[in-house]
Amino acid sequence: MPTRIYITSAEGNTGKSTIALGVLETLARGVKRVGVFRPIARSTTERDYVLELLLLHATADLSYEECIGVTYDRVHSDPDAALTDIVARFAAVEQACDAVVILGSDFTDVGSPTELSYNARIAANLGAPVLLVLGGRRTAGEGARTPDDLRQVAELTTAELRHEHAGLLAVVVNRADPSQLEQIAASVTSSFENASQAVPVWSIPENPFLVAPSVAALLEATDSRLLSGDESLLDREALGVVVAAMSMENVLPRLIEGAVVVVPGDRSDVLVGTLLAHASETFPSLSGLILNGGFELAPAVEKLISGLRSSLPIATNDLGTFDTARRITQTRGRLAADSPRKLELARALFDEHVDADDLLRRLEVNPSSVVTPLMFEYQLLERAREHSKHIVLPEGGDDRILRAAHSLLQRKVARLTILGEEATVRARATELGLDLSEASVISTFDPELRQRFAEEYARVRAAKGITLGQASDTVTDGSYFGTMMVHLGLADGMVSGAQHTTANTIRPAFEIIKTKPDVSVVSSVFLMALADRVLVYGDCAVVPDPTAEQLADIAISASRTATQFGIEPRVAMLSYSTGESGSGADVDKVRTATALVRSRAPELLVEGPIQYDAAADATVAAAKMPDSAVAGRATVFIFPDLNTGNNTYKAVQRSSGALAIGPVLQGLNKPINDLSRGALVRDIVNTVAITAIQAAAS
Repeated sequence: MPTRIYITSAEGNTGKSTIALGVLETLARGVKRVGVFRPIARSTTERDYVLELLLLHATADLSYEECIGVTYDRVHSDPDAALTDIVARFAAVEQACDAVVILGSDFTDVGSPTELSYNARIAANLGAPVLLVLGGRRTAGEGARTPDDLRQVAELTTAELRHEHAGLLAVVVNRADPSQLEQIAASVTSSFENASQAVPVWSIPENPFLVAPSVAALLEATDSRLLSGDESLLDREALGVVVAAMSMENVLPRLIEGAVVVVPGDRSDVLVGTLLAHASETFPSLSGLILNGGFELAPAVEKLISGLRSSLPIATNDLGTFDTARRITQTRGRLAADSPRKLELARALFDEHVDADDLLRRLEVNPSSVVTPLMFEYQLLERAREHSKHIVLPEGGDDRILRAAHSLLQRKVARLTILGEEATVRARATELGLDLSEASVISTFDPELRQRFAEEYARVRAAKGITLGQASDTVTDGSYFGTMMVHLGLADGMVSGAQHTTANTIRPAFEIIKTKPDVSVVSSVFLMALADRVLVYGDCAVVPDPTAEQLADIAISASRTATQFGIEPRVAMLSYSTGESGSGADVDKVRTATALVRSRAPELLVEGPIQYDAAADATVAAAKMPDSAVAGRATVFIFPDLNTGNNTYKAVQRSSGALAIGPVLQGLNKPINDLSRGALVRDIVNTVAITAIQAAAS
């Protein structure tokens, strides 16, 4: 029977969806098919955005429609029949799952103990233990609840659960007062002193970013149209609202970090003054400006604003000041698929404050024997987090790098240094709503480091005639500067290439870091995360036409890389021929390389030459190489040349939906890794984690 967990609360606005996301991702790290079920749909007029968000992170093959139970109308008209329908629809869902996260109703309808009781009945009838979410804020007035308040809420709500025979698994107090987390957990725990078994209580602190609406949400709520500014900044959270309908000397003291400022459209003096304050280092950074009243800006004012080249979003609407401010204050933030920062923050808070291992033990989750892409990514981040290595990112002018850095820091994957002018990098991060306070930002023109690096580079390259003056110019290049940091032990590894070519990233490594003593060539692999396993492909990015000796080097290096990432190496030396069936220069090269691998690394399981199908498919292997320990079970695939390797990895990636992580460089004395110029934030995060793991093993 699939693992089941029912997540419910006694009221609305508890942040239950963030807890559901954390539970879902925790389960997905251990089992293959995790589904979501929503017994009562949030709305009958529009799609349930919470369910849509969770389905993006679920791993079971289920449609939105399959994951819905019934509507509120059905519950009202016949609660017993509705419950029967819910049980029947859930039975269909669990057939496709190894674990199911069941998300209770949102109190958008009744909002009383009656609704909690019905959720408890559903949980009891589905045989799902309840994870109870308590809100750390009062529903009226939004003040923080005291530990004693929450103890009383826990007593009342758990009594409802017992009355309906629902089993209580654990309690999460969400949006709790950050200064009283331990006291809250202790107070709520005291309400279970007479329980037959201990119930864990976890407290997650209130975070202003999670509850703040985005600028885009405020523009939608106020029917505002974007006049100017950077559209990518509409995702930034609005941490407050300032109504600027007074003179500028009175507006300035009221500005707060991350605020949206409402300005009457005919007050161009306040508009311009607020823009200047936003640009000033002595005033807070704002999230946006909304001009109300439907006034058009004078051409001269538009020209002035254009000349300021401000990226701050400026929008306009036809509402009055009061209505604009009212709509803004009534808009709630929500966890949504288009808010990466909130998703990362929600994950980080859950991981930090909820004991995931204890949760899985209580659910009696048996780990899966397969490894899905999500599982593998989680393992990468967990292993990197254990070592806390220091990685340098040379491309501080790229928004993707900044977003990835934010994610890495939130999840404590690595310590980071970002190269760039500090004021520029931090200003852009603030505009994007990113927290890089834990990262170091260093200019490549830092006089002390530039001098030190130039002297060392001139020494290393003295045989090539490099002078100190030439070295001083060279090391201001981000890739050279970052490589020198790694070389001198100021960082453990480097990740670059989002804006530069592979050659630009690895040339400094060839010159400064150099290859390991027993390796003749730097090569690369891709970690190919398929639906149920992870394979290693090499070389797919660096060596165009390797010799037999280089091919053997690549195979041995790839096997070491596989071992670093928990993959048992069984090496297939690929060719268009299997065994002794073919001949020719290309096949002979692979045959020679295989012999070299066996002589240099006799402990490795290696087969070659072998065709891809014989290496990967047990049925084909039984016919072509029945006695091979590698055929049909290969985990490391070594391609005879770059043309074959690069095309194959891309074909597998596109046709099977595999997650291709890499290229991962191998053979260097210290880890330097290259990014594709089309790299996504997710790719950068994974590559930094890989680099940190390599650094820990070197």
